[in-house]
Amino acid sequence: MYLNNDWAVVIPMANEENDFHPFIDLLKKVLDKLESGKVYFIVDNVSKDRTLELCQQLSSQDKRFETVFAPENRNVVDAYMKGYKVAYTNGHALIIEMDAGLSHDPRALPMFIRVLNEGNECAFGSRFINGGSTADSALYRKFLSKGGTILSNVFLGTTMHDMTSGFQGFHREIVEKLISYPLKSKAHFYQTEIRYLLRKKRYMEVPIHYRAPSPSVSKKAIKNAVDTLFYYFLKRISFKSLWL
Repeated sequence: MYLNNDWAVVIPMANEENDFHPFIDLLKKVLDKLESGKVYFIVDNVSKDRTLELCQQLSSQDKRFETVFAPENRNVVDAYMKGYKVAYTNGHALIIEMDAGLSHDPRALPMFIRVLNEGNECAFGSRFINGGSTADSALYRKFLSKGGTILSNVFLGTTMHDMTSGFQGFHREIVEKLISYPLKSKAHFYQTEIRYLLRKKRYMEVPIHYRAPSPSVSKKAIKNAVDTLFYYFLKRISFKSLWL
């Protein structure tokens, strides 16, 4: 078994009713196999179906799951940060974030835990390395993911194969820095911002299989991504590169 089994996974849940049970079935199998782990569901007012009810029912039946209702959240970044804060406060040594809706495969969790127990402070999911893949993704989404990675590496000086994936894990010391840092991202660029800020840490990219649930990315999210990218680019060329 792994050196450190005190791990938790943070999962924002919004309108997940249709895929809830298939996703939970897979997740339970992973938890059973590892004989450890805590899951924090973060639900807010974005969810309009029975997601909150389903999460609360599961939490009442299985203590490995805890539902956190956060109506104060303004965006998905708030949901991730809320999850990190709860997991950190509860003292977990390793904290992983992933998406629900079967976008991320829970069966990859043991690999993240192993990587974090092998001297790495960060484990970043990657679709673009050997063993990784994308499936059921619209061409538009694939273009944004791959194009975003290329642009980020060029403008920010990073060297990762995937700068836009949301499946990632950290030691609690890294999470402590994340939850106290004023992130500029409000949407999809959040993962890229984090990877840029943590580029100096010991990390490894982990191959993941990704299935995009939707081809849509709002114009507002794209604008925030461009604004944040150029904010850090200007810091870099003025010799004020930032990192955690």
